[in-house]
This record gives sequence, structure tokens and C-alpha cells, in this order.
Amino acid sequence: MAASARGSVWEIQPRDVEAAGLAAADAAAFLAALRSAAAAAGSGATRDAVWAAVAAAGVLRPEHPHALHQLVYYSAYAGWDRDARGPPPYWFPSPIDCKQTNLGRLMEANGPKLLGSSYKDPISSLSHFYRFSVENQEAYWSMVLKQLAVNFKQEPRSILSTSDRSKKGGTWLQGAVLNIAECCLLPCPSLKRTDDSTAIIWRDEGLDDYPVNHMSLKELRTQVITVAHALDAMFEKGDRIAIDMPMTCNAVIIYLAIILGGFVVVSIADSFAPQEIGSRMGVSKAKAIFTQDFIVRGGKKVPLYSRVVQGTSSKAVVIPAIGDSLGIMLRNGDMSWKDFLSRAAGRSSSYSPVYQSLDALTNILFSSGTTGEPKAIPWTQLSPIRCASDTWAHLDVRPCDIGCWPTNLGWVMGPIIIYSCFLTGATLALYHGSPLGRDFCKFVQDAGVTVLGSVPSLVKSWKAGNCAEGLDWTKIRVLGTTGEASDIDDNLWLTSRASYKPIVECCGGTELASSYIQGSLLRPQVFGAFSGASMSTGFVILDEQGTPYPDDVPCTGEVGLFPLYFGASDRLLNADHDKVYFDGMPIYKGRQLRRHGDVIQRTVGGYYIVQGRADDTMNLGGIKTSSVEIERVCNRADECLLETATVSIKPSGGGPEHLAILAVLKDRSAQYDVNLLKRKFQTAIQKNLNPLFKVSYVKVVPEFPRTASNKLLRRVLRDQLAQELSNRSKL
Repeated sequence: MAASARGSVWEIQPRDVEAAGLAAADAAAFLAALRSAAAAAGSGATRDAVWAAVAAAGVLRPEHPHALHQLVYYSAYAGWDRDARGPPPYWFPSPIDCKQTNLGRLMEANGPKLLGSSYKDPISSLSHFYRFSVENQEAYWSMVLKQLAVNFKQEPRSILSTSDRSKKGGTWLQGAVLNIAECCLLPCPSLKRTDDSTAIIWRDEGLDDYPVNHMSLKELRTQVITVAHALDAMFEKGDRIAIDMPMTCNAVIIYLAIILGGFVVVSIADSFAPQEIGSRMGVSKAKAIFTQDFIVRGGKKVPLYSRVVQGTSSKAVVIPAIGDSLGIMLRNGDMSWKDFLSRAAGRSSSYSPVYQSLDALTNILFSSGTTGEPKAIPWTQLSPIRCASDTWAHLDVRPCDIGCWPTNLGWVMGPIIIYSCFLTGATLALYHGSPLGRDFCKFVQDAGVTVLGSVPSLVKSWKAGNCAEGLDWTKIRVLGTTGEASDIDDNLWLTSRASYKPIVECCGGTELASSYIQGSLLRPQVFGAFSGASMSTGFVILDEQGTPYPDDVPCTGEVGLFPLYFGASDRLLNADHDKVYFDGMPIYKGRQLRRHGDVIQRTVGGYYIVQGRADDTMNLGGIKTSSVEIERVCNRADECLLETATVSIKPSGGGPEHLAILAVLKDRSAQYDVNLLKRKFQTAIQKNLNPLFKVSYVKVVPEFPRTASNKLLRRVLRDQLAQELSNRSKL
């Protein structure tokens, strides 16, 4: 079909508009406005030009039924040739507004000097500036550091040193000394942040008709100092202290206080079973753990302290989820939040932070690898600078913004959203409750959130419950999503609720403290794909022989990251870092590439789509886990089982991966109720691993495909199962 959009939106009839949910009295006026907007694109306009004109005209409004948004969007792109033109864009940068973005301002101020006559404007020169950032990292990071609230006690002698070849990632900000938590807590004139600036906005679940709460920067700093004094009274500098609780104001205060005082945070997700809590406490050698008595979700109290007690014998400091009194009896040796804070009584209202070098450990996070044991990934003081710079450049977080990203300190997005707000001068918005329903969506409205992050499963829940109906999300100017593959129609719903604001897709890793590919407000955005590499991040796509494909050529293969990566890990606490991230990777331009593990597709037009993992790691609901980890639990689910194999299946229409479990029985001739087996697997996973993992499909097979060395071929199983489910869907 020709590129012209004639025969698409012009074919929409009043009956189609009415069928999409618009009242008959409004259908004619809507259709007239739609055709007028489309005609403004000009005679013979391409489909993307027509959609751009319709979206810019505001014909489609947030209060319109989703079916109407679907009708117009899919009609506008009917016949679009993805193979020839790449994925269709839904959002387009403004030539005027682009110069007011963080990256646009940086480019306007420095582009002519750095790029010479090749610099035109932030949109057309983005690719040139990106290449400059990769090839001239010292110059790029010198500029970006000045945009953040990073206060060095001792300035770095250099931005990047590559003289020590044993450090494959280079040495960054050599000689610098600071305390990154202090940077989050001090006024910053360049960001117009004062003691009176609002640092945190929050609301407790169940109080959704009450005004939101505000905490000033001074109030936040005062509370952090109190906790830091109490920590000093109980622990030695450098001790590792865990946090296993929802991401509340108290959790953020504790997080910053631990780092301000020269201790190390151990991040543990509040959804973990006791065994997982225990393994992380053991690997990290944590001396104590902060937790809550319960987690309040949807009006229900879910036990948390009891899981902590089962998982570790380390001292627990327990915070009441509701009110000032605990709803449980404490184990001997544990203490209440009130008693803990009393340790700071009589201490000074000021505090002397512990200043350390850039490579000092501040946070231990965990990522599951293919061995089943969680990798303990240390974050240094470099990691927060990297993640804040990414959100500054790509999500365009500014001092006037209010950022909200429902997550947990046990996952990488918890620390990322803290630093992304506090190091850019933005306000952090926290909802103390479940983010799945309308109450959270109302909080987004009432808090005036301008940058809203999510994961696709959350968006799916909001859409299914029509949770944003009647709410005003028009203050949102940027949306973000990470953790798993996005569903195109879910994202259409999401952007339409915010008057077609851009959704910045992000894909990275805990060990990178950042995303290596993500969206940009200086490029058209498409659903379910990434518009380019992160600033200063270089990578190639490798074929099956490990040879890089030419740049900008459509292809599919494993990612090989350039090793000089600001903020990336250079060690693991319980594994060989070089073996995990470098062994077996090819040499490119004189340096060994860094392994990430993703297989990605580069499309026509230069967009990227993640195809899955090169190893057997799965991404379930935004949580990376390994096949081995789940199989270990499932193998014990029933006495009749000989072995199990787990794979994740990516739905043909996009969206989060589905967990499939295949089983071989001890008695190959026996008959077994697959539904009963599915329930047993689900129970075992919820009890012993993670209640967030949902079993979607179970199949009993006579045997598994294996290599000559008896290695299980999960990739073959994945392909066979995907084909079987695809055929079933067609039937």
C-alpha cells in the first residue's frame, strides 16, 4: 500500500465512532474535527504525518473511550509497512520545545563549539551529539556533572583514566571524595532548591480523599540526621544494614541515613519469601535489618516481620505500618522504631557525614543469574550519579518536576527514583499502599505528578480497571516504563490518559545502574521499542559467530556493551565479575566487550526491540530470575516428578513474558492432572520463591531435548512451546 494516508482515517464513519463509545450527538462533531486535523497535514501526507497532526490538534481527549483512541490510531496506521519503514511513531518532538529539554539546552549551549558546522538543532543533531558523547566521554561527563546536585568534598583529578588495563571499565572521577546522600539533602542554588523546597509528597492508603502530605528539604534532612545519630549509637562505620519494607517516607529516610553515616544499605524486596531474605542477608553479611510489622495493601495487612524472623536471626528494627504502635510481639533482641529513634536523644541537630572516595560501597543490590544464586551487586557513589544523569538526559527530569515511580528499594528502580529526584532538584512522590488501583491513580492527580514511571503489568492493571476514568493526568509531561516488554495497546491507553505525552522506554540492569537503551524526547517515540542508546553508552549487536553487525543496519543478535561505561559495576561480592560479564566476549576496537545478556533487534529507522535473554534468565513481571532457580523449587512440588524445565514465552502481541513449566514424570506412562500440577507449582513458587511469579502454562512431556554433554536445551523447548501456543491461538 502506498504511504499516503488516504483511505485510513477518512474511512471512519459516524457509526464507527458511535460503536467506539461516543454518543451519537457527539459523533458528527468529533468526525468533523478529526477530518479537519487530518487534512491539515496536507494533500498526500503520509500516515505518520496524519497521525501527528491528529495528535497535536487534541481531537482525542483523555476522557474519550479507549475504543475511540484505538479506532483512530489503528486506522491512521492501517497498511503501515513496518518492514520497510520500521515501527510507527505515536509521539513527535517539537522543534520549539526540544530546546527547553535538559539535553536540548546542553546541546544548544555546547553543540556549535563541539560539533562545528554539523550542529543544526537538538532534534536533527542528536545522533551526532550521541556519537560525540561515546567518543569523548571526558567532555560529555564534565558537562553533565555540572547539571546535577553533586558536591565534591574533593574534586576529581580526572574524569576517566584508562591507564590501568586491568580495570576493563576504566577508572572514573579519580581522586574525588564526597558523600552522595549529603548531595541529596543540601540546598542547591543552581537547581533553585532551598530548605523550604518540597522534597517528598506522600499519601497513606485509605486517606485518599484527604490532601497529600508534604515534607520540606529541611524536614527531610532533620529526620535523616536523627536516624544517622541512632545508627551511630548501635553500629560500626562500614556495617551493612538491610532494608526490607515498602518504599515509604521512612524507608527513604533510613536509606539516606545509612549512606550519610558511612554504612552500607542492603536492599531486599518486601515480596521475598523467608529463604530469599535469609540468602541475601547471608551473602551481604548484614548486621541488622529495618522492616515493618505488616504491609498494608488494598486494605489488607500482609505479614512482613514474621517472614523476616523466619529468614534471619539478625537484629530487626520494626516500624509499625499503621499508627505508632506495633501490631506484633517482637523477638528477643529486636527493637521497635520508637526505641531505635530514642538512641538519638540528646544528640546534636547537626551531623558530620562520612566522606569517601567515589568507589566506596554504598548499596548492595541483587540480581539473579543463570546459576540460581542471587548475584550481590555493589553500588558505589558513582552509581547514583549515573542513574540520575540518565533520567536527566532521557526522561528530562527537572527541578520543577514531581516524580513518581511505584517500586521498592529491593529493586534497582527504588534507588534510581530517589537519586533521579534528589540529584536533579525534583520532588519525590510516594504512595504508601498498593499502586494497582484507582486510589494510586488519584494520588497521581492530587500530587500533581509530572513524571510518572511504571512497569507494563501496572499499566495493564490500570487499564483493565479503567482506574484513570474521571481523573486529570494532564500535568504529566513524561511517562516512563521499564522492567519488562511493553504491550502496544496498553501503552496507547497510558499515553492517551495523559493527552499523548511521550513514554520513555528504559532497558538496563542493576549492574549498570542505568539503561543502555531508552527513549529520548528528541526523537519520535514508538510503542514497545527503544529509540536509541543511552547517552555515552556504546554497544554493538553480535551475530551468532560473535561478529558485530554494521552500525545502523537492521539485525538481531546479542548485545555487546562498550566496556568504558560510567557507573557500571567492576566487582561482585559473591561471583567472579570478569567471568560473568567479560569471559568469552569478543574484542572490539582494542577492548573486550562487556556482556549484558539481552538479544535485541534493530529495526528499520534505528529503533530497538528486546527479543529476550541470550542465557536462560527470565523476566517475569519486571523481575529477572533464572530457570534453574524456579526449577529447583518446582522439582520438589510433587513426588511424581522426575524433573522440570521452565521457560518464558513472549506473547505474539507483545507484553510481559509468561512462565511455562514442562515436567517429566518418574512413571512415563502415568496420567496426571495438569491443572492439579499447575496449582502445586504455583503454591511451591509462592511459598519458596516469590509470590509475584504466576504460572501460565504447564505441560507433561516424555523427555527434554539435550546436548551430547547432557545440557538441557531450554531454547529448543521455548521455540517448540511458542510454536505450539501460536498454532493453538490460530485455531
